[in-house]
This record gives sequence, C-alpha cells and structure tokens, in this order.
Amino acid sequence: MVTIGALLFLLGCVFGSYLVSGGSMEPLIEALPFELWTIGGAAIGTFMMSNSMHDVKHTISGFGKIMKGAAFRKTDYIELLSLLYFLVRLASSKGNMALEPHIEKPAESTAFQKFPKILANHHATAIICDYLRMVGMNADDPNQIEDVLARELRKTLNEELHGAHALQNMSDGLPALGIVAAVLGVIKTMSHIDQPPAVLGAMIGGALTGTFLGVLLAYGMTGPFAARLKGVVEEESKYYEVIRAVLVTHLHGNAPQVAVESGRKMVPNQHMPSFGELEEAVQAVQM
Repeated sequence: MVTIGALLFLLGCVFGSYLVSGGSMEPLIEALPFELWTIGGAAIGTFMMSNSMHDVKHTISGFGKIMKGAAFRKTDYIELLSLLYFLVRLASSKGNMALEPHIEKPAESTAFQKFPKILANHHATAIICDYLRMVGMNADDPNQIEDVLARELRKTLNEELHGAHALQNMSDGLPALGIVAAVLGVIKTMSHIDQPPAVLGAMIGGALTGTFLGVLLAYGMTGPFAARLKGVVEEESKYYEVIRAVLVTHLHGNAPQVAVESGRKMVPNQHMPSFGELEEAVQAVQM
C-alpha cells in the first residue's frame, strides 16, 4: 500500500504542479495513447528479447513482492528458530538418526506440522531437510557444509534478483525510447510544415510528450520498482541465512540455545525478536 500511495503522490505532484502553473492536459491526453503505444510497446519488446520466458514470468510475479513487501515478519522468524531449535536439540540429545522421521517425510513430521507456513515454504523445508540429511550421511564438517550452503543461497539470491535487474535494464532504456517517440513526432511535424503555427505547436507538443513519458516511466516508476524489488528479495534472503547460521553453529558443537541465538542475530533488525521472546518461544517447544 505504501508503494501505491507513493506512486499516486508522485503523479499528483507532477501533474498537479503542471496544471497549477497553467498547463493544459488536452495535448497530453491527445498524444498519450500513441506515445504509450510507441514507448510501452518498444519497452515490452526489448524486455521480451533480453529475457527468457521463465525470467519474464518471474519478473511479472515480482510485482506482488513490490506491492506487499517481504513475506517474513517477526512471528515467521520466531517459528523458524523454534523449529530449528527442536531439530538441533533432538540431534544433540538423541543423535542424528533421530532426525530421520522428520527430514525424510517432513509433511508427516509432527515437528513440521506445528509450523504449517514453514512446511508450505518448499525452499526452506528443502534446505533444512537436505543439509540435516547430509549431516546424517557423515558430511558433518561444519566448514564444508557452510561453504556448500552459502554457495546455494548465493545462487538462489542471484536468480531471485534477476527480476530486479530486468526492470532496471528496462528503466535504463525508457528515456532513449522516449526520444525515439519524440523524434518520430518531429518527423511527422516536419512533414506538415505548411500548416498554421497552432497546428504545428500542437504536433510539437505531442512529440515532446514522448520524451516526457520516457523519463517519467524510467525514473518515476520502473526504476523505483526495480529498487523496491531488489530490497524485498535481499530482505527475504535473510530468512534462509538464519537456517545457515543455526545449522553451522550446531555443527561446530555448540548448544542448541547458542545455535538459535546465532540465527537470531541474522534476522533483519525490524523483525528481530528479543532474547527473551525467543527464549520463551523455544522453551515452549516439546521434544
């Protein structure tokens, strides 16, 4: 909602100041459909040319993140740390083999069933189960696990950021596409050079609308959308960094309480639970 409100505020300031200073909306309204056809169509075409269909769909789905923001809040991090506490405590007290019923079929695990939102997050569930399974296969070198997990998370982050990069590339090209539309308008104007000044003035105004729209769409919409999507993706990546921190700290032989505390420190500050809140939550977890 903040994004939508800010966009409306931006448009209100741009067009409001134009109207208050004596500008007329008539030439903009007359030229807008054709200029948008030129600029928007060219932008969509270049976007499709420079991205695979998978990346196109991924970028379009990213608009949900732009509007809603990051998917994880304080309660989500508390639930994740509580689940991880249960698992590492179980491994510490009963051995890695005790984890098998939970990590082989997480949908049937009583531990995962207590946290349906985590279970519905297939990526998070897969990371937890895959790396605990590796530990059960004697791949318990914490440095090795940390390296492999860090590389996987970095790969996933780079893939998730592709939508933001695609939008930023579109933003970079929109001013030039606006110039293309403006030049076409000038060409049309020059072909009617024998017309009265009033007619030529309207045609030149329509041509300049292309430049205006290209710059506005680039720096007033697409660029900020790309920056917003990048910020949301990077914030959501911290959720998976929490998993990495807890598992690696556990593999270094630390107590479960220490492992989840190291994970808590990876939570973004605005969502980080206090030490007392986390302690109360993990103490409620039953073996």
